Amino acid sequence: MAAAQEQGEERPLYKDPSAPVEARVRDLLGRMTLREKAGQMAQIELSVASPRALAELGVGSLLKGGGGPPFDGASASDWAGVVDGMQRLALSSRLAVPIIYGIDAVHGNNNVIGATIFPHNVGLGASRHVTYRSTTLTNIVTFLYVYYIHAPFISCRDPELVRKIGKATALEVRATGMHWTFAPCVAVCRDSRWGRCYESYSEDPDIVRSFTTIVTGLQGQPPADHPHGYPFLHSVRYFIQFPVLWDQDPTV
Repeated sequence: MAAAQEQGEERPLYKDPSAPVEARVRDLLGRMTLREKAGQMAQIELSVASPRALAELGVGSLLKGGGGPPFDGASASDWAGVVDGMQRLALSSRLAVPIIYGIDAVHGNNNVIGATIFPHNVGLGASRHVTYRSTTLTNIVTFLYVYYIHAPFISCRDPELVRKIGKATALEVRATGMHWTFAPCVAVCRDSRWGRCYESYSEDPDIVRSFTTIVTGLQGQPPADHPHGYPFLHSVRYFIQFPVLWDQDPTV
């Protein structure tokens, strides 16, 4: 009888994919307790995720940190199985709010066996390509002078290649069931004492700016009227915080 009554109940507005997003959000928030709201604002590491955290506390997001599970040598299907299992636990909670799963796929989905690993950002920032078609002697001499004498001050970079790297990374992350990468890193590293300068494309802000084309590659570019928005999430990070060192002296 209870099951029949449950089947006869109207589906909550927040579960209606055809309803406006704003209306769905308001409806869901109106049903949530303070504890459930707090849970949705939390992101925990996969290694400490438990059935209680997802089904009872309603944790809203999981992340995969370096060296964490599932286990050494895990394939893409292994990863997808872990994510699906966590999603089933989240959907068994009172309001059945799905989780968002994030991972550090900074230069390819480097946590997964068989995924494509791309050069790290400092390597991409140092890449150069030059196209020169003039055959006149004067122009060739001018080109050689500019390229070899002033090469440290010019950059012939390939933002389109970086965009393609983002596209490939997004495809391989989504194949493992995950929705979100904590990338790209747009730090402008100007002090080599920062231990993560390899995550910076360059100390030149213009080079870093030009390589933000990776954003379009990661999230795609759906049509303006596309009902589901972007298929993949990303986080542009470290622009302000990490590259700047303070309280340092020459001995550190």
